[in-house]
Amino acid sequence: MIVLYLILLLPSAGMGLLAAMGHRPFAPHLNNLLNASAFVLAVVLAGIALEGGTLISKSRFFLVDSFNVYLIALTALIGLTTSIFSGPYMEHERQQGRLTRRRLKLYYAMYQGFMLAMYLILVSNNLGVLWVAMEGATLATVLLVSLYRTPESVEAAWKYFILCGVGIAQALFGTILLYFAASQVLGAGTDALTWTTLYAHGSELNPTVLKIAFVFLLVGYGTKVGLVPMHNWLPDAHSEGPTPMSAILSGLLLNDALYAIVRCKMVVDQAVSGNLPGYLMMGFGLLSFLVAALFLHRQRDIKRLFSYSSIEHMGTMTFAFGIGTPFSTFAALMHMTVHSLTKSAIFVTVGHASHIAGTQQMDKIRGLIATQSPVGWGLLIGALAIAGFPPFGVFVSEFLVLTATMQTHPWLTLPLLAGLGIAFAGIFRQLHPIVFGKRPEGQTPVKANMIPVFVHLALVLWLGISLPSALANWFDQAAALISGGMPK
Repeated sequence: MIVLYLILLLPSAGMGLLAAMGHRPFAPHLNNLLNASAFVLAVVLAGIALEGGTLISKSRFFLVDSFNVYLIALTALIGLTTSIFSGPYMEHERQQGRLTRRRLKLYYAMYQGFMLAMYLILVSNNLGVLWVAMEGATLATVLLVSLYRTPESVEAAWKYFILCGVGIAQALFGTILLYFAASQVLGAGTDALTWTTLYAHGSELNPTVLKIAFVFLLVGYGTKVGLVPMHNWLPDAHSEGPTPMSAILSGLLLNDALYAIVRCKMVVDQAVSGNLPGYLMMGFGLLSFLVAALFLHRQRDIKRLFSYSSIEHMGTMTFAFGIGTPFSTFAALMHMTVHSLTKSAIFVTVGHASHIAGTQQMDKIRGLIATQSPVGWGLLIGALAIAGFPPFGVFVSEFLVLTATMQTHPWLTLPLLAGLGIAFAGIFRQLHPIVFGKRPEGQTPVKANMIPVFVHLALVLWLGISLPSALANWFDQAAALISGGMPK
């Protein structure tokens, strides 16, 4: 577990260092170094976990298994690539007068604070600590969303804080109910919140209390996922905060909130018959998917457009996890991976496009391929990938979700297909003039780092063409665990 402790120690130390020296010119490089080191350690931890099975610390506060270790590696990768992009991007913002060096110091410190919260959410074996880490992520995000200190960004931060604060309070009440049910069997103490203990004794817990607890947990953590109707904070947070924050928010935080729901569902499923938790997740997931697909057609801000795309895809994952079969869970895990890689790449490209045009309004962003072809092609390829165009990985994962739906609930296939078509049209009716339109006067190229974009999109293309056997086995192990297999 030494590797795990180092993963947690790096952002903890980095947050302190960058809080003191984040205004210095070397701050972006230090941020990159911290995230690169964490990524290397995450790969090492993944190898240890996949070879040795489930790892539990002596204190039993930390857990690493086939489910969370793959998310740790994904989190570290996106944290690294986004930090590589964010250095030049944030310096451009400072040169434009939107940020001061003092706010840059806050940004880099909170970037590491956000990464620490993400890692802690994933590795916590205690549902109380998981809740605290989720609250820490909320506070870090509030500071990042309000970084520009404009009236719009402050309003978006307050909306995020209030809505997600109410949501996290609902999750706390659900956690208390879960503790109450467990304490009746296990007695008072930390064991009643330890996930491995709850999972082992889940069938002994009061099913009525667990049903009520899961409703609160789903609504609470579902607010962080961006599930409809608790989604209103997400488009504002994306559009008003710095673009690197949008990349890690969409690629990481939404995943981790869904991870918390799935962890809780695994416990509740032990005691509750009839798949009630699954049906609730399917209902919220399908509603989010369809509503977000329709709202794509009404957007005028390019970051809001892709934030609604995030809601759509998180709804798809929630729906697939709700079905609950090993096959649908495999599809959800794959969709989680390819969506995170693709959406973070898109937001990087959107950030550059906004700098080129000097605005986020789509009617003023035109002819990107003529102005700066790497940015234009990056946005086009990213949009093709996120819309589910073959042979990208999103197409494969959505096809797997459709297949799982046909196997279990065939009557739901039609609304899924309709939603996919509506979402596809919503993105591409906006995309054509942005990419291929006439280049407006005054639109000039900017210094753009497109390496993270093409690395992510190359990975998504590779996963769509040929899923590596090692990764497929990884997903198989995690799907077996989530859908009912005991930890090994």
